Amino acid sequence: MSKSAIPVVDLAKFVNGNEEKRAEFVKELGDAFHDIGFVSVKNHGVSQELVDSFYNNAKKFFALPTSKKKEYEIVELAGQRGYTSFGREKAKQSEVADLKEFYQIGQVVEDGDSIKSEYPDNIHTDVTPEFTDLGRNLYQAFEKSGAELLKAIAIYMDLGEDYFTPKIHNGNSILRAIHYPPILEEPESAIRAEEHEDINLITLLVGASAGGLQVMDKDGNWLDALPGENEIVVNVGDMLQRLTNNYLKSTTHRVVNPPRELWHTPRLSIPFFLHPRSTMDLTCLDKCVTDERPLAYEPITAGEYLDERLRQIGLKK
Repeated sequence: MSKSAIPVVDLAKFVNGNEEKRAEFVKELGDAFHDIGFVSVKNHGVSQELVDSFYNNAKKFFALPTSKKKEYEIVELAGQRGYTSFGREKAKQSEVADLKEFYQIGQVVEDGDSIKSEYPDNIHTDVTPEFTDLGRNLYQAFEKSGAELLKAIAIYMDLGEDYFTPKIHNGNSILRAIHYPPILEEPESAIRAEEHEDINLITLLVGASAGGLQVMDKDGNWLDALPGENEIVVNVGDMLQRLTNNYLKSTTHRVVNPPRELWHTPRLSIPFFLHPRSTMDLTCLDKCVTDERPLAYEPITAGEYLDERLRQIGLKK
């Protein structure tokens, strides 16, 4: 994909701009989410220093012996906190597991909100203690930027700027550090991450240490997605697609294996999956149901939908 195939948007126009600049940003982001479902965001407000520190600590964690990493894997948490070992997760339509392991950090409720009872505690590592602390800081930075992007989308969809604000307060978002180890033998048809769509509202992704991310265009062609320096890739998830009755597009994407001569290269990426509270109603918005776009989905809550999808991808029994 040429650099321009994923539109680049400047979040500073929305956060700090005048009315005209804000309106410009809303249109650019909304049109991109309608047309391709992916953008690259600059001036996103997430500190590069924080990203680099978390990234380096994640690298140290994944370099630990498997037996040590497995001490932080609690299977009954369905991969929602702590470590998930290599080969446990697959795309919903795939029989073969993805070539990855990962570590997840979730919401910390600090304002007495009763939703705290829904969330397991984060798993802290004693071997790389700053890993989880930095992860918490990065989580909050992503939450803040993601909230601004959703304000812009709410304006674009004519829902009022604060439509998502109460729905994502103490939401069930996840920060995931994904490690794709070096490929040591011919893989069993699997690629690093098979084609899939994300479950959540939007995903913010930083720090893919090697290429490989590809998105599918409207004609079914795979295009390389390469963000510029200090940009983050943001895409629409299935919950937002569902809410808008397919008006905003949750694009199929994948992570392909590198050329054989680069199989020895590991890859590390850090997505933030922005989820709402479990009670959010994902019933299609009336304004998105038309003769040309008939109702595509039955009513469901975000919590029910997440549960269904975690079973499909093999993390929940």
